[in-house]
Amino acid sequence: MGSDKHSAGLLPTLRMERVRTILTHTYPYPHEHSRHAIIAVVVGCLFFISSDNMHTLIEKLDKNIKWWSMYIAWILVAALYHLPSFQSMGLDMRMNLSLFLSIYISSILFLIVFHIIFLGLWYLGLVSRVAGRRPAILTILQNCAVISIACCVFYSHCGNRAMLRDRPFERKTSNWFSFWKKEERNTWLAKFVRMSELKNQVCSSWFAPVGLASDYPLLSKWVIYGELACNGSCPGSSDEISPIFSLWATFIGLYMANYVVERSTGWALTHPLSVEEYENLKKNQMKPDFLDMVPWYSGTSADLFKTAFDLLVSVTLFVGRFDMRMMQAAMSRVHEGAQQDDLFYDHLSEKEDLWFDFMADTGDGGNSSYTVARLLAQPSIQLSKEDSVLTLPRGDLLLVGGDLAYPNPSGFTYERRLFSPFEYALQPPTWYKHEHIAVNKPELPEGISQLKEFDGPQCFLIPGNHDWFDGLNTFMRYICHKSWLGGWFMPQKKSYFALHLPKRWWVFGLDLSLHNDIDVYQFKFFSELVKNKVGENDTVIVMTHEPQWLLDWYWNENSGQNVSHLICDYLKGRCKLRIAGDMHHYMRHSCVPSEGLVHVHHLLVNGCGGAFLHPTHVFSSFNKFYGKTYECKASYPSFHDSNRIALGNILKFRKKNWQFDFFGGVIYFILVFSMFPQCKLDHILQGDSFSGHLGSFFGTVWDNFVYVLEHSFVSLTGVVLLLIMAITFVPSKVSRKKRAIIGIIHVSAHLAAALILMLLMELGLETCIRHKLLATSGYHSLYQWYRSVESEHFPDPSGLRARMEQWTFGLYPACIKYLMSAFDVPEVMAVTRSNICKNGIQALSRGGAVIYYASIFLYFWVFSTPVVSLVFGSYLYICINWFHLHFDEAFSSLRIANYKSFTRFHINRDGDLEVFTLAVDKVPREWMLDPDWDMEQKQPQRLSHRRKYPSKWSAAAGQQDPVNTVRVVDHFVIRQNEKPDFVSSNGSVSR
Repeated sequence: MGSDKHSAGLLPTLRMERVRTILTHTYPYPHEHSRHAIIAVVVGCLFFISSDNMHTLIEKLDKNIKWWSMYIAWILVAALYHLPSFQSMGLDMRMNLSLFLSIYISSILFLIVFHIIFLGLWYLGLVSRVAGRRPAILTILQNCAVISIACCVFYSHCGNRAMLRDRPFERKTSNWFSFWKKEERNTWLAKFVRMSELKNQVCSSWFAPVGLASDYPLLSKWVIYGELACNGSCPGSSDEISPIFSLWATFIGLYMANYVVERSTGWALTHPLSVEEYENLKKNQMKPDFLDMVPWYSGTSADLFKTAFDLLVSVTLFVGRFDMRMMQAAMSRVHEGAQQDDLFYDHLSEKEDLWFDFMADTGDGGNSSYTVARLLAQPSIQLSKEDSVLTLPRGDLLLVGGDLAYPNPSGFTYERRLFSPFEYALQPPTWYKHEHIAVNKPELPEGISQLKEFDGPQCFLIPGNHDWFDGLNTFMRYICHKSWLGGWFMPQKKSYFALHLPKRWWVFGLDLSLHNDIDVYQFKFFSELVKNKVGENDTVIVMTHEPQWLLDWYWNENSGQNVSHLICDYLKGRCKLRIAGDMHHYMRHSCVPSEGLVHVHHLLVNGCGGAFLHPTHVFSSFNKFYGKTYECKASYPSFHDSNRIALGNILKFRKKNWQFDFFGGVIYFILVFSMFPQCKLDHILQGDSFSGHLGSFFGTVWDNFVYVLEHSFVSLTGVVLLLIMAITFVPSKVSRKKRAIIGIIHVSAHLAAALILMLLMELGLETCIRHKLLATSGYHSLYQWYRSVESEHFPDPSGLRARMEQWTFGLYPACIKYLMSAFDVPEVMAVTRSNICKNGIQALSRGGAVIYYASIFLYFWVFSTPVVSLVFGSYLYICINWFHLHFDEAFSSLRIANYKSFTRFHINRDGDLEVFTLAVDKVPREWMLDPDWDMEQKQPQRLSHRRKYPSKWSAAAGQQDPVNTVRVVDHFVIRQNEKPDFVSSNGSVSR
């Protein structure tokens, strides 16, 4: 019987109704539709903050979008606090929100006054000099926010109750200490089940009021009083200090005491950083500070605006008017024929064999650029090949095919995106100074008199189109007038060059500038070199930045006339290989054996040095060049993988290009500006069936579409401007008619999406207004409500609030009023909409119209940003995979750092050229200090290329390190005196 009685007493405490109100009070449920509104808000939030976007928000929160997250929190809170469903769950957001804002403003004003006084004392010399360091405004705001949140949490659970002093202190605290009495533990377990009673006990015992205001005569006029709580009527008014005020004063006092001690005693001198800041700084020093991939769709990037401006100036000024290549030719020490010391290098020609590397298009993301640089710097790369190990030594020569830094050439981009990754991979000499300018190149290390005696890796570079955006100024300053790219020695003096390699091999490095061709002075140098130096049986590798064979085929153009003239009429079949970058993928085409002279036997593109990935499937149909047929022998990534990667434009465009939201949402708002408000929605809301609702909805969308075209001004202007931009955006390779059709379909999709979002938003507002969820209180509703309940819950018999208003000249209440009004945006929007629908837009003042459309924009912008990215990403996907258009735009949006590669060449003792293309499928994102590099003994005078472990950073996950994941994606051999043989993937040679 005893157990049954115990069960009967315990089970009622576990009823679901009791559980629902364990921590909260019960409120009447106001209306059924508020539950639907809650669901709609939650679904909208989940749609906006998808898993991809959540990752982006968390990853970027501390760097770029603090204000963005604050903006989202603001408009969501402004929407949620109007919904009575939260009151039905026991949470009154109006009280918490208004209390937070009041405490927040009070804290800010109080701390500002405190800091002004403290700085005044420092100025008078009454505190130590370290006190003169001004506090960060953000720190004050963050501390005030924390204090305000703590006070609101306390109020939500304990209220602002003042206790009647009709019992001694011992009685107040005896129940709490009775927990430790053995005979009362069972009672406390029962109280634990009744959480509300336990909560009341904690509030009254731990956080009890500090005492009566009359106990502190000096403070009696500077405190807020507690709300009297008693059974029945309460005699008189409360004289106890508010527990909320006590908590706030405690936090403020702790902040002031900590600040005074820190600044007055000089503690900040010996501990300039907090422990957390010190640990973060130490952690950051143990990993590289790499830059992210360039955000090409960032509407807020100053670099991109500078790039566009530099390109405009370069095309207008430098192309055809002033060419830096002409200046180089004029300043060169020209001798007879082709004897030009600034352009011709033959110090490698006497070697028995030579390993050298080629890469292009580096200087984008730090992770991808360092991945390639780390592989280039290794003394050797060991690869497994069937049952044997293939060892590829480091190249004695590194050829870089242009586009050294993105998005534009500047000291910052060259240093952070090019030099920094290479210096981490292979350090420059200890005596080398970054600010040093080389005026007499080559500046050889001490003890070396001739360039041919230098046994370390060397580097020669040509500029790409991005390097020409400033007229080649940065390239000349950082490449032609500096001696070291990391641990690679740079003897180069001009932007183009000729290298004589062993076994009668040559490399011609051409500078195509911005018009994809060499100038006449450059042509003269190479043509005379061919006549006077290049033998009939010699073999030439022509290196350019752009792969003209692919781009001319794609754009249906015929560029590079001087280059073609040099190859066809001067080299006459001696060009066995052309290498280029610019396209950020790897493709190799080889000439199909046929009769007649073959001007170029192999065409190789490898621009995977660090920039974003380009597709390969777009160029799968290329097969003609110089009148000969070519076939694709290798591509990386494969055509299938390239096609699959393009799908990311639908799934990941917004994650990769969240900055695109800034102007995408503005465009959508302009498109539907003339459609607000929609006053006649009865035919949609009063339908009999779902199909009827749906038909009425899309019928209204169509009517609005027609209205935009026939009657609106602002929206029609936006449509016309967007149409012009869309047609211009379509690549010029298609006809004007097709460009117009594609542009019209593109704009129509955006306009339809904007109209649907507009109508959904208007339907939501109309539903809330009809069910009395909005448009019930008017403007400043939150502030008016708070002032009506403030005196009841926070008594102020001493008139402290009135004095604060007087001393701040009305600034204090004005700040609170307008800050609270910022959370009345939904109410303002609904009230103004109702007035417009009742009296017409003419009855609205200019200021009222500005407020209405601004409030509409705040919410419509957030709803439209995911949709505009989805529509635009789908457009890119359809164009790239169906029509092979926008290969640059569709893949630059994805900013893919993976699929990086470079090509390693070997001129063997027989004079044949072995070609290995090495690739890394996945680029590491996290790096750590390489323990082997750190433990290796360092000798200051020893060059870094002689180290066994030359690179400073290795992947945090060892199995993801590039040294462990690198693989061969293409391997072939070029015979110097025969037609090319091809090596299949299994290693067998076939003709």
